[in-house]
Amino acid sequence: MKKYNLVLLCGGGGSEHDISLLSAKYFEACLKDHPRFDTLWLELTGEGLYRTKSGEIVELTNSREIRFGDDKASWPVDYVIPCIHGYPGETGDIQSWFNLIRLPYFGCTSEASSNCFNKITAKMWFSALGIPNTPYLFLDEASDDAIRSVEAAFDNWGSVFIKAASQGSSVGCFPAHKREDIPALVKKAFEYAPYVVVEKTIKARELEVAVYQYDGDIVATRPGEIVCAANTFYSFEEKYDTKSKAITHVEAPNVDEATVEAIRAYAIKAFKGMKLRHLSRIDFFLTEDNEILLNEINTFPGLTQISMFPKMLANHGHDFTTYLEKAILAELEG
Repeated sequence: MKKYNLVLLCGGGGSEHDISLLSAKYFEACLKDHPRFDTLWLELTGEGLYRTKSGEIVELTNSREIRFGDDKASWPVDYVIPCIHGYPGETGDIQSWFNLIRLPYFGCTSEASSNCFNKITAKMWFSALGIPNTPYLFLDEASDDAIRSVEAAFDNWGSVFIKAASQGSSVGCFPAHKREDIPALVKKAFEYAPYVVVEKTIKARELEVAVYQYDGDIVATRPGEIVCAANTFYSFEEKYDTKSKAITHVEAPNVDEATVEAIRAYAIKAFKGMKLRHLSRIDFFLTEDNEILLNEINTFPGLTQISMFPKMLANHGHDFTTYLEKAILAELEG
């Protein structure tokens, strides 16, 4: 029975660097003592260096091997799990490198990752696929004309969210409840990304669906729910701070069965239509009028002990380690 060398690649140097380390620990725990896999933890630093758990700086070469600095033999790499949230993992950059050196990897492809990570590109895809999503404006500069267009949208919609188009975990996202705050918030959003999306504020429940491939099928779980504290949104701090007051339900309560099935159908349609692979968490708004709006897709969701994705997968009746083993071996031996 052949064994495979797996690299657990984490970090990345971005705003979600530390969260990525937690996700890698979850994968490490799942694969510990697995008879088919040997694992090596690598942290990608903000300086672009690869560092082992012991602090040793190594190279991941285009020959698909880990090269150490001393006389230690190189370690051939069969597969990579890029546990990197935000740049350069969910942006598709690291996957492009893997494609170039023909190194198999877990998760969505480079193109699918890039399309989902950019909020504007993603919304264009949602609309093209016929999946309802939040009304929005696209800004490519913080000009006076752009600010006036946001103010006009504010007058029409009553309130807006101003978001950096290419950031994850609500980084660079700002609610604008006062018209006079708009110029400063638009300029602030542009500090995080070269493009900005402005969305109509939706008063809605926030529902999440874990979507993944299992034994050749695409599985969409029943939606879970994030319940934020009053007058807040699911910010970076609310997601990861130990003092967060957000409440999560693995299975959203009080959602009628027809709505549940409609949400699951939209999730599978997005997964298939955007050519996603292995796993994604697909997030929806459910308005007071029972309108379903696709909010965003996370192509590599957080995978910590408190994260929704593994909990929803388990609630659906699947073991994450078994799922992971099947996905890896299907890629390497299928």
